[in-house]
Amino acid sequence: MTLFRHSAVGFAELTLDGTLAVRIAEQMRYLTGRRPAPAELRSWERSLPILAQDLIQAGLDNVEVLIEHHLPLTSKRADVVLAGRHPKTGAASYVVIELKQWSRAAAWQDDRELVLIDGYPNSPRLHPVAQVRGYCDYLSDFTKILDGQADAVTGAAYLHNAIAESAVRDLFDYPQDQRGRLFIGARRTEFIDFLRERLDPKVPGSPYADQLINSAVAPSKQLLAVAADEVQRREQFVLLAEQKLVHSMVLHKVERAWQADQKSIIIVTGGPGSGKSVIALSLFGELSRRGRSVLHATGSRSFTQTLRKVAGARQPRVQRMFKYFNQFMDAEPNDLDVLILDEAHRIRETSVDRYTPAQFRTGRPQIEELVAAARIPVFLLDEHQVVKPGELGTVADIERYAASVGLPAPIHINLDGQFRCGGSEEYVQWVMNLRGLADGEPTPWAGDPSFAVEIADTPEAMEAILRAKAAEGYGARIAAGYCWPWSDPRPDKTLVPDVQIGDWARPWNLKGDRKVGDAPPAALWATDSNGFDQVGCVYTAQGFEYDWSGVIIGPDLVWRDGRFTTVRNANKDPAFKNRKTIDDQTFDRLVRNTYKVLLTRGMVGTILYSPDPETRGVLHQLVTGDLVRA
Repeated sequence: MTLFRHSAVGFAELTLDGTLAVRIAEQMRYLTGRRPAPAELRSWERSLPILAQDLIQAGLDNVEVLIEHHLPLTSKRADVVLAGRHPKTGAASYVVIELKQWSRAAAWQDDRELVLIDGYPNSPRLHPVAQVRGYCDYLSDFTKILDGQADAVTGAAYLHNAIAESAVRDLFDYPQDQRGRLFIGARRTEFIDFLRERLDPKVPGSPYADQLINSAVAPSKQLLAVAADEVQRREQFVLLAEQKLVHSMVLHKVERAWQADQKSIIIVTGGPGSGKSVIALSLFGELSRRGRSVLHATGSRSFTQTLRKVAGARQPRVQRMFKYFNQFMDAEPNDLDVLILDEAHRIRETSVDRYTPAQFRTGRPQIEELVAAARIPVFLLDEHQVVKPGELGTVADIERYAASVGLPAPIHINLDGQFRCGGSEEYVQWVMNLRGLADGEPTPWAGDPSFAVEIADTPEAMEAILRAKAAEGYGARIAAGYCWPWSDPRPDKTLVPDVQIGDWARPWNLKGDRKVGDAPPAALWATDSNGFDQVGCVYTAQGFEYDWSGVIIGPDLVWRDGRFTTVRNANKDPAFKNRKTIDDQTFDRLVRNTYKVLLTRGMVGTILYSPDPETRGVLHQLVTGDLVRA
């Protein structure tokens, strides 16, 4: 999706009459339902006219200009993509341009990939060449028409306000290549020459823009399917914007911690699909290759066991590098360089369980154990994914602990990008409103070409849709709220179809670590194709993703009196039984978080079903936009 497109000559005319920024803003409201931030509007008003002048001076009137081009399966947008024909090869040619208004910039503490700009002395930014290179790589990886076309995409970071070369000299120390070139206002002619080398002035760019915009999206690189290559051999993921910033920040802090013998805590927050686990594995692989002592830990049994299986398939040593949060009770202080704490919202009050030896039953907080274990503990979390009593991994908890022991305030980086749910920020916000996790009431689903939402009238209909998607090669799963009993397998190794709705019945996913018949162990439910025949719960779905997600909203969350209401007696989760330790307010919050997790597992689309007629009717109205409030 592109917010605005035009030929270069038409683009230039709109900048002259002053209407371009207003038109882009109108398109944003029409396509996404949101208004641009004031900074976005100023950027369009100040940067785009300069680019328009350069295109006209280069004689590239016929090139097609794509403004705010949406990268597939993410919410990230490239400032500008120029589309046309290559003057030498005759093939399609695309130039991705990152526009910056910076007039001064310097490397941050001698780190070439992080830079400081005027007005933000304590907030390093990612080098613009690294940013545009990431966009180019990502566009090539996920756009089918570019498959195998290594030379079709090139990138340029253009600091058009930098008219004194000395003020940005540090930036030229960063390596450049075809997908990442740096240009400044002081060398404007070099930028114009670069454009002429990549784009034919005689051929209209519109057909090439159509090819790019209408191209099928290549299958996403599923996180766990490539984890083995990630940690054993080479980088498999392209990191974008804040993801790359976090990656660079952690690497920078690791080097500083070694030099200064100091501890730094880094907190990375982001919603489902914002790339936290991609960052975690990319860091894990890079730090391992650099010879740093690093471990990866989670509070999820399913997630950790799956990582061990796929990332350490042939290397037992690699398997041992994936730990649980409760395995650091006896760790030596700062024995590790880095401890990567994925799904850190699942941190618990203490690590003690029924198997804990007596000498460790001290009541020591789990967060203390994790922080103490490494020079650089990295917490990756989403506070809205706390779904179990006793989970307390929040930004406030970590900051409070750091202050209590005299550590520097943690570095907090928020990932605002969206890489799950087709990159649809609109869908994630819709889910937040639907579940009452954000300010505002449930709102009608306005639709998003990047993501599909459907309501099924029966569980049979839901399953039929998902089976058809699976037959087309998509990943698909059905998950549900914990509203039905959960039986152990029968003696004959068959599963009990506990999830019963009318004539339709399916078993839950297995509880244990061994397969039963064709059913995979619990840890592999989300990644083994045989998992389709069982219904997953939040504890097996959390941390994973699949293309199509079916969600049964159980009777513990129903629509009554104009709002979604939780029903405690309808929930069968043993963790919620004790009303003395789990009050009704906590139960309400955790159930809403549970459905937020389940509803954000899909990459391509979600099918919703509720056995409650009133709730199902309201879901239909919300998705069709027919909901009328009294």
